[in-house]
Amino acid sequence: MTKYKFASLQELQEKGHNIHRLPFSIRILLENVLRNHDGYVITDEHLDTLINWDPKGTDKDIPFKPARVLMQDFTGVPAVVDIASLRDEFIRQGKDGNKINPAIPVDLVIDHSVQVDYYGTDYAYQNNVEKEYERNSERYELLKWAQKELNNFTVVPPGMGICHQVNLEYLAKGIIERDGWAFPDTLVGTDSHTPMVNGIGVIAWGVGGIEAEAAMLGQPIYFTCPEVIGLKLTGKIPQGATATDMVLSITKLLRQHGVVGKFVEVFGDGLDNLSVTDRATISNMSPEFGCTVTYFPIDDRTLDYMRATNREEKQVQLVEEYCKNNMLWRTGKENIEYTTVLELDLNTLEPTVSGPKRPQDKILAKDLGKSFSTLLQDEYKRTYVTTKERREHAWLSEGGSGTEFQYEERKESNQQVEVVQDSLRSVRIKQKNKEYVLSDGSIVIAAITSCTNTSNPEVMIGAGLVARKAIQRGLRTKSWVKTSLAPGSKVVTQYLQRSGLLEDLEALRFHTVGYGCTSCIGNSGPLPLPVAEAVKKGDLIVASVLSGNRNFEARVHPQVKMNFLMSPMLVVAYALVGRVDIDLINEPLDYDPNGEPVYLKDIWPTHEEIREVINQSLKREDFDQVYSVIFDGEKDWQELQAPTGQKFDWDKDSTYIRQAPFFENLPSELKPISDIHKAKVLLYLGDSVTTDHISPAGAFNEESAAGKYLLSQGVSPKDFNSYGSRRGNHEVMMRGTFANVRIKNKIAQREGGYSTYLPTNESLTVFDTAMKYKEDNTPLIVIAGKEYGSGSSRDWAAKGTYLLGVKAVIAESFERIHRSNLIGMGIVPLQFLENQNAETLGLTGKETFTITGLEDDIKPHKIIDVTATLENGKSIQFQVKARFDSLIEIEYYRNDGILQYVLRDYLKK
Repeated sequence: MTKYKFASLQELQEKGHNIHRLPFSIRILLENVLRNHDGYVITDEHLDTLINWDPKGTDKDIPFKPARVLMQDFTGVPAVVDIASLRDEFIRQGKDGNKINPAIPVDLVIDHSVQVDYYGTDYAYQNNVEKEYERNSERYELLKWAQKELNNFTVVPPGMGICHQVNLEYLAKGIIERDGWAFPDTLVGTDSHTPMVNGIGVIAWGVGGIEAEAAMLGQPIYFTCPEVIGLKLTGKIPQGATATDMVLSITKLLRQHGVVGKFVEVFGDGLDNLSVTDRATISNMSPEFGCTVTYFPIDDRTLDYMRATNREEKQVQLVEEYCKNNMLWRTGKENIEYTTVLELDLNTLEPTVSGPKRPQDKILAKDLGKSFSTLLQDEYKRTYVTTKERREHAWLSEGGSGTEFQYEERKESNQQVEVVQDSLRSVRIKQKNKEYVLSDGSIVIAAITSCTNTSNPEVMIGAGLVARKAIQRGLRTKSWVKTSLAPGSKVVTQYLQRSGLLEDLEALRFHTVGYGCTSCIGNSGPLPLPVAEAVKKGDLIVASVLSGNRNFEARVHPQVKMNFLMSPMLVVAYALVGRVDIDLINEPLDYDPNGEPVYLKDIWPTHEEIREVINQSLKREDFDQVYSVIFDGEKDWQELQAPTGQKFDWDKDSTYIRQAPFFENLPSELKPISDIHKAKVLLYLGDSVTTDHISPAGAFNEESAAGKYLLSQGVSPKDFNSYGSRRGNHEVMMRGTFANVRIKNKIAQREGGYSTYLPTNESLTVFDTAMKYKEDNTPLIVIAGKEYGSGSSRDWAAKGTYLLGVKAVIAESFERIHRSNLIGMGIVPLQFLENQNAETLGLTGKETFTITGLEDDIKPHKIIDVTATLENGKSIQFQVKARFDSLIEIEYYRNDGILQYVLRDYLKK
């Protein structure tokens, strides 16, 4: 029997500390501090803060040293670029570049680069893979170099799965044994959905690439000791509802309560009725709730899942023994103190969707038709035609005839589309051997995607059964719907094939398009040309339905203005209808070939049917077969040629990979912190500005600043790829910062990535405006409302802001990750005082700003003075709070960034 050292929570309990009252998530933070306590970086005060954890909250900061780091390639590429650039600077200063390596294990999964160019055919997957390598070979060469030359660094090649599902099914250990110690598996990840493994009892959350790089290099992550919200689940999911309906309901519940920056921990009898994959579906959407983690303690179900996914029995026994001996095992009889307790009765769940712009905007499926009508009239000022009329138009256009068809013909007046002001808009598409009507409310994308749901066999098998029953009733997917299936791991394909359900999904054109994040992150690819032209010419308000976790403006596709999250089962159902303006529960989905109506209940499987198929088709050996070769990659990866050597061989002509500009010739002496004088506003923004708004991940056109740059480098528009794929090139990314086509800058003269150069009132792109101010040596600021920087934890949202010359962001509130990322890039986050904002202060954004109080004895949460001077000489004076939440954050800011701080520390050593 192997013996391990461990930091004992039980001993603290026996010494009189009431550890039993602590939430499990706080116990894991306490173990982390206890084990890493050194009296210098991690002190007695940190230990006391956690032992005496206050449910009501505290402003004290605590350190966290994760056991490992998880990355995906969009955020991983710039991280590797930074590590390679740090090595270069280390070598320039006469040091050994091999000393720059991750200090803890890092797993990078290439999952963000596959795009749905081909779909609905058996050759879609292979063609998409070929396109992926054609577009991304330069990026992959860098990652393969890192796989060879960096210690503690592994790469999962393309086509193997989504990072969070791979983490859940394979990488996560529950308990880690290292150097004779046993301790909880913990990690941070460079993707905001890293909390997914909270469902298997692993504390993990998303951080920006900047923070992750610091953690890789041995730095603790500091954050304010969190409050913990107890989420009590009771009952069980009823027939007709799914885990996705549950998580969308939880999203609304927690967003309404407000859990930003807090931990959520789940308990209650309802927990016994959820599988680990149901739990992981909930944990995955922690960023949509706004919390840091949504934690499920380890129990018997956790062990069952570990065995089912082919973890070694020795590992499973270690998890059980450690947790039961160190107060980390859930019995269901705990008496834990939480900050607040929220409750959800699972018996009340109904089929649910969320949208059209935010995950928390829950709509019951039966109400979506009415909600669409309201949205169309309120947001787009268009008169709504009844659902019955619209559905008959769509049905008749695919082969029917009659007065409704003639009504559409009269509307057209010999043109493809006639735009009628303030009315519902339609376009007739004549495409070779078919003809159909596309209009406001038509679904143009239906995507079974995202690890949120593809990791859950219940909803994936359920989707296959919905497809099978629909085919048996003679239903088919509508012609105008772009369908896709993007499993989160190859295990999904194994059990879908074994059950025969993959064939049923393919019969409805849900063919596998790739193993990675697709539509959920904006990689949905182009719409079919006739559809794209119709949407453009008719200015149609079309929709997407997807089993993802994000539906922010312009994220899924720039032409799709309404995006609804739902279960894979509902995605299939809506693809059969082809429209969102329907009561899916009570209206027919369609009519069979004999004219008989087919309702959702007619094709919806029971829980028992789903479970029977799972038991027959999901095998432990699938996990062994898939994950035994996880790091090998397929033929394309194995044949890929990559540089070697401790120093990466930069290609000066590359438009994908450029040496990072942040560290070159780093001065050894620090400049003192200074105030900000005579700054101008680059952007004046409202509430809920996301990292998608700040740093888009999707496609861009040749009229954008990034597009013009690539054209100047000889890149054809067809080879632009996406912003996300070019994150290794700062020239592209700084031009893409604040370039979202839906961003609304109040001092710009048009919607999208534009600003105004105030000295001449000239309308320019944000990038061009910033460069003109740079020529003038004018510092810049951004003004914003609530929840600034919510969404995906993109480091380029902070890096790009820095490169544009922004010195400060003044907002009503900040999302956790983005606030720390701003500091990590040497930008100061300033928060309006309570009950104040730009509007109440009378700011127009055209003032000149001076910010004082930074250079004099700066402390966490110090109140800072701001003077905004108008053109006529009058001024508005107000105060803001400096959102430095810990002393170490001030040190990062003093060093112009966290990586500069780390590099100087390495150089000293």
